[in-house]
Amino acid sequence: MTAPRDDRSQAAGRDRQSRDCPLCLEPDAPLFFQDRRLYLRCPVCALVFVPPEHFLSAAAEKAEYDKHENSPEDPRYRTFLSRLQKPLLERLSPHSRGLDFGSGPEPTLSLMFEEADHAMRIYDPFYAADDSAWQHRYDFITASEVVEHLHDPRSELDRLWSCLEPNGLLGIMTKRVIDRAAFSRWHYKDDPTHVCFFSVETFRWQATHWQATLDVCGNDVVVFGKPDFRDSPNCS
Repeated sequence: MTAPRDDRSQAAGRDRQSRDCPLCLEPDAPLFFQDRRLYLRCPVCALVFVPPEHFLSAAAEKAEYDKHENSPEDPRYRTFLSRLQKPLLERLSPHSRGLDFGSGPEPTLSLMFEEADHAMRIYDPFYAADDSAWQHRYDFITASEVVEHLHDPRSELDRLWSCLEPNGLLGIMTKRVIDRAAFSRWHYKDDPTHVCFFSVETFRWQATHWQATLDVCGNDVVVFGKPDFRDSPNCS
């Protein structure tokens, strides 16, 4: 999967202060860990993030993604993606409409949902940059191994949330931060395109921000549920 990134998120990455949290916008996050890059940890939402001076250029980022060799014909890759697909299938109504965000050069998760009789669109800024995807609303959205790449996670995640129908689902798969000791040995941080690292605490903050439900499904999958405020007696 590759990282959705547009002009808006690039500008936000350039404009915010180096130590400001890109998710909750809390200023001056303290140092969490350092190797060849700095990793800061927000004291409010617990996001661990790399400051913008360590971001790759778009060309260098795409060169990294071009090295990926995932394929719909690879049963191991399908098994990997099923960790996100399964909890969503358990919650979806038949013939739902979905978007695979950051689908990569060989879209696979979208095909797996189509095989389960759900209608799918895909979006990827490097391989499927079809902006018409943002003109639709969806019953569910998937982001598999994507959010760790986001330069402007607040803007991108809020855009996804705005494209969900009431009672819609957002499924995210990404490895999670445990603690500093585990982080220091973690291969996941060594990918130069990985710039945001989430924990359960971060996803709980996100659920509160969206007034969403949150299901933590295993070690690397979460599912957010969007409430239907139209049913609220206080809804105008």
